[in-house]
Amino acid sequence: MREELSILTPSQVGQYIKSFMDRDHVLSGLLVRGEISNYKRYPSGHHYFTLKDGEGALRCVMFRGDAASLRFQPQNGMQVIAAGRVTVFPRDGQYQLYCVRLTPEGAGDLHLAFEQLKEKLLKEGLFDRERKKPIPRFPGRIALVTSPAGAAVRDMIRILGARWPAARVCILPVRVQGEGAAEEIAAAIHWCCQARIADLIITGRGGGSMEDLWAFNEEIVARAIYAADIPVISAVGHEPDVTIADFVADLRAATPSNAAELAVPDQNEVYAALFQKKQRLERGIDRFLSAWRERRDRVAQSRAMTDPASYFRDKRLLLDYHSRQLVHGLEREIAGQREHLARLSAALDAMSPLKVMGRGYAIARKEDGRVLTSVEGICPGERLSLRFSDGTLSCQVEEILERK
Repeated sequence: MREELSILTPSQVGQYIKSFMDRDHVLSGLLVRGEISNYKRYPSGHHYFTLKDGEGALRCVMFRGDAASLRFQPQNGMQVIAAGRVTVFPRDGQYQLYCVRLTPEGAGDLHLAFEQLKEKLLKEGLFDRERKKPIPRFPGRIALVTSPAGAAVRDMIRILGARWPAARVCILPVRVQGEGAAEEIAAAIHWCCQARIADLIITGRGGGSMEDLWAFNEEIVARAIYAADIPVISAVGHEPDVTIADFVADLRAATPSNAAELAVPDQNEVYAALFQKKQRLERGIDRFLSAWRERRDRVAQSRAMTDPASYFRDKRLLLDYHSRQLVHGLEREIAGQREHLARLSAALDAMSPLKVMGRGYAIARKEDGRVLTSVEGICPGERLSLRFSDGTLSCQVEEILERK
């Protein structure tokens, strides 16, 4: 006889399938390769997305605690490898992958996170050369934001003391790797700027893997360096190592030791330069004094100094000479003007009407003083005056004889 089947509710079926899948060792630890689609990040901090290939799709969820370890920003179309377990969510009866780790395929998550942050900050202008501050030539106070226990800080202190002992070095101890290191580095830079304890900041650490140096690739450190109003030198790792902090900093040093060399001048070189300038200054002063001594000797041997009265005698002779020249010049000028006046007088006299009248001519005028040049307008009986060279006659017209 057929055994009677149990009647289950949908939630019981879901729970049964979930327990069955949870016991499966394959489904409890999967690595799934696929392309991200429908990616969403909710305010709760949970990440939801779908992994798909050419023939299927798998719904995925990554809870906030697991997502906190992500070094990069997942994006649609990105090929990744997801690690986690597949199970059923009884409420909707859908199976999905509970992702605990997400790695980009073809490149490590740290490398991808580095490139994503670099591109983001580059677009915002944090790497622009125009905004970089000049490094002070002779810093009086230097702040070292680094681990107080590493070899890097000892090397920097030793080199700074040897090259420029006048600088005062202050160490702001921070962790340079591990959880919370980036926050400590950023906080130390902010505090240094607020307290104004230094003219220059050097931040960095010794060499290590990309994971060891990752604190200097964090966005919080990059923005702290960018916001600093004190020049910052980045000195992270060895020469091949490049971090986001190197791009944002005002100056990038290949190593912490190189940062100390770039931060301060070499006192021996400064002393040598000062000595050369001192010698040049002394030679310049010697030449100046020698020239003044020669000039003094020439003045002392001059006639004005040996026979002061001769200067006045010479000036008197010169004054007499110029006086004579002035008198002769005035006499010549007066004579020339007199001669010119005589010529003008002779010409004027030659044109004088009196000369004409002296030769027997007279000037006839009417009673109103008008000079007569014609008989027209003259009436018999009208009185006229005749001007001769030696006097004037008053006449009366008796008859007008017209010229034939």
